[in-house]
Amino acid sequence: MMQNSGLLLAGFLALWAGALDWRYRRIPNWLTVPGLLAGVAVNAVAGGWSGAKSSLLGAGLGLAVLLPFVLIKALGAGDWKLIGALGACLGPTRLIAVLIGSMFVAGIMALALIIYKGRVRQAFGNIVRMLGAFLSLHLPGPEVSLDNPESVKIPFGVAVALTVLFLVVRHALVKA
Repeated sequence: MMQNSGLLLAGFLALWAGALDWRYRRIPNWLTVPGLLAGVAVNAVAGGWSGAKSSLLGAGLGLAVLLPFVLIKALGAGDWKLIGALGACLGPTRLIAVLIGSMFVAGIMALALIIYKGRVRQAFGNIVRMLGAFLSLHLPGPEVSLDNPESVKIPFGVAVALTVLFLVVRHALVKA
């Protein structure tokens, strides 16, 4: 199990990345790469070989799970690297909880933005296109990619930050 120092580092990293993603819609390498290295280092110092192994497994899991979404341009590379860095801080078990929670939060954010912008019909059409592409084993078209300037985009780093913040607060309350 990952140490509390990894959890605190994850909280700091996620909040900083979430603020940058909210403001600039980018999560820079100068934050994610050192974050990954710091996660491995902190957990190696705190937990020895077991901590380092769990940290590397978390980073690898996060990067492997989200790579397909980056390749089809459904997720930005900064978000992908953030998840790798958080995996290094949290380890695989906590990272899975963060990924599931982040998808839920991102879904709520997307739904609210779609309704606010009046794009419900377009969103359903895009879902049908994506399902059709999936069932026919083809990539979806550019109209459902991050490259489409017309698409409604949410800052996934913000969803991740909210989820990690919830995890940190929950951990603090359980320990209190």
